Amino acid sequence: MRTDIFARLDREPEPPKIEIPRMSRTRLALFGGTAVFYVAIVVAVLASTWLVLIDWKVMLFRPYQQWPQLHAFLDYFVVLGQRGPTAVMVAAWLGWRSWRQHTLRPLLALGVALLLLNVTVGSVKIGLGRLGPHYATQIGSSEMFAGGDIFPSGHTANAVVTWGILAYLATTPTTRRYLSALSATVSLGVGLTTVYIGTHWLSDVLLGWAAGLLILLALPWCEPLIGRAEAWILGQRDRWLARRALVPSLPVAAGGPRPAVAAQRTAAGQGGEDQRREPVVSLGATLPGPAAAPSATAASSGTATARRAQARTHPVRSERASVTPSGSHRPSASRTMSGG
Repeated sequence: MRTDIFARLDREPEPPKIEIPRMSRTRLALFGGTAVFYVAIVVAVLASTWLVLIDWKVMLFRPYQQWPQLHAFLDYFVVLGQRGPTAVMVAAWLGWRSWRQHTLRPLLALGVALLLLNVTVGSVKIGLGRLGPHYATQIGSSEMFAGGDIFPSGHTANAVVTWGILAYLATTPTTRRYLSALSATVSLGVGLTTVYIGTHWLSDVLLGWAAGLLILLALPWCEPLIGRAEAWILGQRDRWLARRALVPSLPVAAGGPRPAVAAQRTAAGQGGEDQRREPVVSLGATLPGPAAAPSATAASSGTATARRAQARTHPVRSERASVTPSGSHRPSASRTMSGG
């Protein structure tokens, strides 16, 4: 017996009306505040302020040595922030949603978010070049512009974006609240796990949270581009299906002609043979119309047969009617015998 839970797994008969988030005043204020926080973190690290001092104190505290029993579990938990595994899991879920709701928007939104993540976070990482705690060279230094690539934390930013996109694409307010709390918990835990393991400074994690949140808050500006991309892809699909419908669907052997073409050629060949074949007519038969007239050979044979029949019936008359090769009449046999 079906239940409501399993019924919701079926594909919806029509695309649902999904409200697309817009850049409201609240979202714009959050974006501005997060951008200010982002810049403040970068400036505090560049100036080697109290934030850098906290980074060093946490690193020298070595949390992985204080609580070693958590290390095995957190080694697996931190995978929730790696881009490859998380992107595959979230893309699988959003792909099912795209199929169920007859829309490509979930997958396209994920693609745009990951693209923005790679461009923004990657460029800042390479540009600032900060070294990680395991490669630090001088105590109290910010370790900036030293060839590193850990500022901001990619694990943290990726966790914010990949799990936060589920809340962004939620269709109901209740689902959005639950998914927002879940994504915040996962991203917070992933960021603190990187500090526990010692792969990131605390300031890296703070900047990673800000970088991921900025991308989620900026997604409404990308919605027109996502809509145009979806319309173009669906249009290409419809044209491809229309072209495919014109091709015969019967199986064809390798190198063999198409069934439709072979049928046309067979019909043309049969028509040509019927037109070239001469009609078979019995001797002495009379056909209506000039189109059914017998050939010259058949006509001459019929005439000779008629003459032989007439000669057997009236021999004298036939002799009188016979003509010599020179065109004169032969004398009859009775006149020669009588001396006439």
